[in-house]
Amino acid sequence: MSQSSRQDPLPASRTLRAAAFSVHIFTALGAGLALLALLEAVREHWSAMFAWLGFALIIDGLDGPIARRLNVEALQPDWSGDVLDLVVDFVTYVFVPAYAIAASGLLLPIVAPVLGVGIVISSALYFADRRMKTADNHFRGFPALWNVAAFYLFLLQLSPLLSTLGMAALIVLTFVPVRVLHPVRVKRLRGLNLFLMAVWAVLAILTIIRDFNVAMPVTAVLSAIALYVVCGDAVIRVLRSENR
Repeated sequence: MSQSSRQDPLPASRTLRAAAFSVHIFTALGAGLALLALLEAVREHWSAMFAWLGFALIIDGLDGPIARRLNVEALQPDWSGDVLDLVVDFVTYVFVPAYAIAASGLLLPIVAPVLGVGIVISSALYFADRRMKTADNHFRGFPALWNVAAFYLFLLQLSPLLSTLGMAALIVLTFVPVRVLHPVRVKRLRGLNLFLMAVWAVLAILTIIRDFNVAMPVTAVLSAIALYVVCGDAVIRVLRSENR
């Protein structure tokens, strides 16, 4: 065996390790997008903020499957993809949206900062809760999707009192053992769930492009999908119990 053939596995191993580490960089890119979103939020460029958070959401959806395909955990054992993912999720799903909610002017001014603090604290506790998901992959309690909550806050434009009560209710629901659908991981009705998520994504992109100036049917469909995600499991359980 020649000397060059003996050295072939080493470059290949380095290539695989580099490819695996690039997935961590890809995940960490979400934190950079969160900063860009925050800069837009400070300028009150809300649609631009949601656009950057949307790109971060795409990264969050892609990095896991890529990491599993490239066997990142085995090739880069010194780097925790789970911890990295939680850090990025916290700034994109919670911290930046919490700022937007508190600074939006859509809540009662006297309690807006308090709710912002409550969002951050409750979500930090939720992220640390090992019971956040049920055995069948539903979320237990409101799953700290404050980027989505902020989106609906800007979409619906309710009165400051109703908006404030709504955000406060979500903070409370973080600790209530209600079952909230995970549209991708829950196996039951997965085809329907994925279809609804595709419809939601298209309409959400349209809403952001149009700076939340969309027709009532768009708002109605977006709201109906949100209700299905939050209440769908409870409705199905009630129907099943009545049919027994």
